Amino acid sequence: MTDTPRKPSETRWDPLQYQRFEAERDRAAQDLLARLPADLHPREIWDLGCGAGQHAIQLKRRRPEARVHGLDSSAAMLEQARTAGPDVDWRLGDLADWRPELLADLIFANASLQWVPDHATLFPRLAQALTPGGVIAVQMPMAHESLQHTLMRETAGAGPWAGLLTGVGTIRPLLSADVYYDLLARECAHVDIWSTRYLHVLGGPDPVLEWMKGTALRPYLTALQGDAAIREAFLSALGARLAEAFPARPDGATLLPFPRLFLVARRR
Repeated sequence: MTDTPRKPSETRWDPLQYQRFEAERDRAAQDLLARLPADLHPREIWDLGCGAGQHAIQLKRRRPEARVHGLDSSAAMLEQARTAGPDVDWRLGDLADWRPELLADLIFANASLQWVPDHATLFPRLAQALTPGGVIAVQMPMAHESLQHTLMRETAGAGPWAGLLTGVGTIRPLLSADVYYDLLARECAHVDIWSTRYLHVLGGPDPVLEWMKGTALRPYLTALQGDAAIREAFLSALGARLAEAFPARPDGATLLPFPRLFLVARRR
C-alpha cells in the first residue's frame, strides 16, 4: 500500500462526525490563536482548511475590519460555515493549489497542512504569500507514527478490504522541526516552533475509533463507500485493535495521547 493520500477534495468529510470531539480538537486551535503577535493588525486573513468555519469566524470577530477568507475542500463543511458566518468569504478549493489574489497579513492553518504534499515547497510558498510583517500560524498533528495510526495502516493492509484500499493513504509523516525552521527562516525574521502532547479524555463506546472516523479514516471510508459490508468489517476489525490498545480506565474514560506541532513565523 502506498503512502500517497487521495486529494482532500476527493475525500468525503462528515461535519457531524468531526464535531463529536469538538472541544478536544479545538484546544490546539485556541493555543495557536493565543500565540499570534499582539501587535499584528491584519487586514487580509486566510484560514486554510477552515472546515466548518469556527476559527475564521472567530478571527472575523477579533478583527471585524479585516477581510477574512476561509478555504476548504469539503462542500459539506463549507455549507455549515456559510450558515454560521455570512460575513466571511468562503471558498471551495484544494490547499495545494491556493494562490491569494492579494498578499495575506495572516495565514492561519489549523490541522490542515498535514494533508498537503511537498512541504519543502509548500512552506516557503506560503511564507512568500505574506505581506512584510505578516504572520503564518500553523498547527499539525504529529500522528503518523502514533499507535492508533500504525494500527490503522496495518489493519487497512490485511483483510478482504486491502485491495480496495491499495493506493489510499492518509496523513503523511511531518518533517522534523529543524527542517520547518529552515524552510520558514528563508523568508521570516522570527520563527517560533514548539510541540505539545495532549492527553485527551474521551468517553462513549469505541472512542478512539470514533475520533479517527472524523479525520484520519476519512480517505479509507471514502474508498469503501461502495461496499457497506466490507466497510463495517474493516471498522470492526480496527475498532477491536484500538479497544485493546487503548482500554477504558476504571471510571469508563479512555485516554488518547496526541502530540501536535506548532509554527508561528513572521515575514521580514
